[in-house]
Amino acid sequence: MSPSPDPAALPNRRDFRCLDPLRVRWAEVDLQRIVFNGHYLMYFDTAVAAYWRLLAMPYHEAMHELQGDLFVRKATLEYEASARYDDQLHIGMRLLRLGKSSMTLQACAFKGQRRLVHGEIVYVFADPVSQTSRPIPAVLRDWMEAFERGEPMVAVEQGTWAQMRAAAEPLRQSVFVQEQGVPADVEQDAHDAPAHHAVARNRLGQALGTGRLVQLDAHTGKIGRMAVMPTVRGAAVGKAVLRALCEAAVQSGLREVILHAQSSVVGFYERAGFSVASEPFEEAGIEHRLMRKALG
Repeated sequence: MSPSPDPAALPNRRDFRCLDPLRVRWAEVDLQRIVFNGHYLMYFDTAVAAYWRLLAMPYHEAMHELQGDLFVRKATLEYEASARYDDQLHIGMRLLRLGKSSMTLQACAFKGQRRLVHGEIVYVFADPVSQTSRPIPAVLRDWMEAFERGEPMVAVEQGTWAQMRAAAEPLRQSVFVQEQGVPADVEQDAHDAPAHHAVARNRLGQALGTGRLVQLDAHTGKIGRMAVMPTVRGAAVGKAVLRALCEAAVQSGLREVILHAQSSVVGFYERAGFSVASEPFEEAGIEHRLMRKALG
């Protein structure tokens, strides 16, 4: 019989950059209101998706470009304590080891600071059709290691509409026209040509987010057309685009930026220093609020 792991060697909450929140649902517990053991595998699998999201990696598009996919080879769990109905948990996920064609992710379920369940998931990078193993591409290895070191996951390019259109236009069409139902002839307007545009890209060069800055007068600019690919929302892509546009406004000598924020994302802009400056109003069939930010 193998010895039990040293508790001091097991991870704590502070060891994880990826902590995916969840609340235990009624369907996941037994008659004693304790989570069924097998559900932790579902919790961990869901947290793996959150891990890719924080890497600013749209999983399917990235794997297609990398010409491979990840397949589970082995999953192990160790139970220390139980989660119960309506508990608020955080599922930690981090890279533990990288081999030639396999990787091991470590997962932990935490309630507050207390570790309830921990485990490891071994993935093999392989051909998506034959499922034969392949070496993990260098770009993916570097990407994951950079995330664990705390490096930025996106870089923002800026330029004119002519320079940024090829990357920005598909994102805007996907978010505004296809997802939100904004008419195509409303989504594009005469402000695109003179505006300053920004596009955020991940480490594969994939365009994930965009926005524009329109100068209204000598002192004021308007930020708009902020769009982020749905699969990477929550990965600070929009934050990087917004920061770049505000910095561009400062460099242009502007004293204030305004924007029309959809009501559902007012909190995002408030965290970036914007203040609500109007009652709700409708624009393109969606409720908005005018917001302002003074530039230092």
